[in-house]
Amino acid sequence: MTGAHARPRGTPRPEVAVPGPRRTRTRQRRALAVVAGAVFMAMLDNLALNNALPHIGAEMGLGISGLQWVVAGYTLVFAAFLLSGSVLGDRFGQRRVFLAGVLAFCAGSAAGALAPGWAWLLAGRLVQGAGAAALMPAGMGLLRHAFPDGTRRTRAMGVRGGAGGLGVALGPTIGGPLVDALGWRSVLWINLPVGAAMVLLGLRALPRVPPAPTRWDPAGQVLAVVGLGSLVYGLVQAPVDGWTAPGVLAALATAAVALPAFVVTEWRTAAPMLDVWLLRDRVTAAACLALFAASLGLFGGVFFLTLYLQDVLGWSAAGAGAVFLTASGVIVPAAPAAGLLCARRGARLPLLGGLALCAVALAGLSRYGRGAAYAGYGWLLPVLGAGVGLTFVTAVIAAVQRAPAERTAMTSALMDTLRELGGVIGVAVLGVVLAARMRSALVTYATAEGVPQPAARDLAASVLRHGPAASLGQAAAAPGAAGQAPVWAERAFVDGLGPALLCGAGCIAAAALVVAVLLRRDRAPLPGG
Repeated sequence: MTGAHARPRGTPRPEVAVPGPRRTRTRQRRALAVVAGAVFMAMLDNLALNNALPHIGAEMGLGISGLQWVVAGYTLVFAAFLLSGSVLGDRFGQRRVFLAGVLAFCAGSAAGALAPGWAWLLAGRLVQGAGAAALMPAGMGLLRHAFPDGTRRTRAMGVRGGAGGLGVALGPTIGGPLVDALGWRSVLWINLPVGAAMVLLGLRALPRVPPAPTRWDPAGQVLAVVGLGSLVYGLVQAPVDGWTAPGVLAALATAAVALPAFVVTEWRTAAPMLDVWLLRDRVTAAACLALFAASLGLFGGVFFLTLYLQDVLGWSAAGAGAVFLTASGVIVPAAPAAGLLCARRGARLPLLGGLALCAVALAGLSRYGRGAAYAGYGWLLPVLGAGVGLTFVTAVIAAVQRAPAERTAMTSALMDTLRELGGVIGVAVLGVVLAARMRSALVTYATAEGVPQPAARDLAASVLRHGPAASLGQAAAAPGAAGQAPVWAERAFVDGLGPALLCGAGCIAAAALVVAVLLRRDRAPLPGG
């Protein structure tokens, strides 16, 4: 070689940058870190804001129903749009939809943190839910593309699932200290730097997956949103407005029409959001029912136990988070135990064992009142955590392993949907039981002190709608009730909490019986568990 660019003799030949296994693994690890980080953020928000509910209620004058919507607004939108989130990724590109979902989640967090009142906070929570519904299935699609090898892909999805479980587990623990130190809005502000980091890293690390032509299911999406939204609205508002209120009746009637129509539509359409034929498999049906029931008990129970720990037992937000750590800390080690049991004994034993532990824990917690000490009820929280960990992980493993290869992504989205749907239905159903008992007890306490029956009923309605603090003026206006509304409300809340938790335990026990029947002959190990 001659000329100005000739290489002198003895000079090492320059290396040519050729993508190799090491660089591929580095890109895979970065993509996995981004996806897992975003999933952790989305799942953390499920329970982190729970510890702030008493503070939100006091600041905004919210009763039980208003606080229920702070939680339900997020999980309802999350659940209703999860199934169609994967379709958005296929049509517009998984990377683009994932990043848009993270940005929407952060925008909703900022709107909620800046909220001057309940309506603005609820709007922010709805946007958060929409963002989470976009990023969760898109993240799964990105991992399928980034990890073409089946074994590595399975491990990556396990890391993603572990990140989500860790978010659920640490939600109360992280949220409590933030509320005490910086106020309840800090629980929402913390999402912004995390989300910004995920976007900046994602722009560099996430693979570019080209859009794939896919059919849209607009009828199914509309029916799912209308049906689920109407059902939750009716269940949340009925205890406050009355079961015969026009809005409540209209909502429940709409749900009674829309939800069966959704099932029929998905059954008949050529490209459904949800292939209802998946549920013909008894193991899949049992896994779906178990996951839904455990979510109902966990999220419904934690919602009201948070109020109980802070408003009745006097724990701080950080203290309540530490109490829940004894439950959530067991969820993480329960995951590998569930996988080992699935691999050796199949889904039947861990599913039934997990549901039994959840039912026992909720039934046990229903026995404690105003003077409860942690030494008395603390042992039940690890029992609840172990039950949830066994049930959640086993249900997902069983359903995904039984699904046809072309339905794996849909099955994963279905399980995410059932987890969120179980949570929002749990908060609503347990709230119906608690609010009914609480209303009756409030009227009883007030009339016993000489308050006329009509005034006592108005007071009870005001406490449920606006909280005891916002009802002091009305209580003082009633003879013999001056300053008594907070005391009565606390006693009535405890009276309602026990039946509500027993209702959750009963729902889980009933689900366990059905699961036992469905899996009575299925004892074979699950491959890949």
